[in-house]
Amino acid sequence: MKPAPMFALPDQTDTVRSLSDYYGRWLVVYFYPKDDTPGCTAEACSFRDSYHELEARGIAVVGISKDTVRSHAKFAEKYHLSFPLLSDPTHETIAAYGAWGLKKFMGREFEGIKRMTFLIDPEGRIAEEYPNVTPKGHADQILGDVAALQAS
Repeated sequence: MKPAPMFALPDQTDTVRSLSDYYGRWLVVYFYPKDDTPGCTAEACSFRDSYHELEARGIAVVGISKDTVRSHAKFAEKYHLSFPLLSDPTHETIAAYGAWGLKKFMGREFEGIKRMTFLIDPEGRIAEEYPNVTPKGHADQILGDVAALQAS
């Protein structure tokens, strides 16, 4: 397993969160294109709806996009999201995880955030990568994978 790239980014309350804050716990780092869009909302709400079960199993969640702290605050308030949404306007962290790159939409190509998730173990190593995420039910997939990793 390779080490997860370090990050230190502000969340929706302007509190800086870093990878080292989560050492000793499992951490889900999910990258998403834009606040308050259909797929991103479905994914965020999937984590919101499973948040208590994730927390009970010692799994923290952070979402990262290039949206502003203010945009994240509105998104989190609107959908009652209880986990940090980190703002990476320079997309430095997004790129470090390989979640920035060429995308296609309606026949055109552009650079942007790929919907990807990383499961980071308590020692700060990438345990699982999810390169092609289906927003709905993604949290259940993570729960199953952590249970399998913890059992092995």
